[in-house]
Amino acid sequence: MGQRGEHFSSKCVTGDRTYFFNVKENLYGDLYLNIVESKPTENGKFLRQSVLVYQEDIGEFIKEMQKSLDYLKLHAKKSVKRGDEE
Repeated sequence: MGQRGEHFSSKCVTGDRTYFFNVKENLYGDLYLNIVESKPTENGKFLRQSVLVYQEDIGEFIKEMQKSLDYLKLHAKKSVKRGDEE
C-alpha cells in the first residue's frame, strides 16, 4: 500500500461557492477523486456536498463530463459583464 490519505488537492473559488478537487487513497491503496462544493448558509455555517469517483470509473466519468462541457459551450447564453447592461 502507498501513502494513505490525500495525494493532491486544488480548489476553485467562484462567487460564494468553493470547489475542491482532491485525489485520495483508500485503505486498499486505490485512488479516487473527491469533488466537494462548499457554500455558506444563512446561519453562517457551510454546506458541503461531495461526489466520489473511483479509480476504475474515472475514464467513463471524464468522457461523460466532457460531453456535458461540450454541450454547455454550444448552448450557454452569452454572459453580460457588469457595466455593459443598458
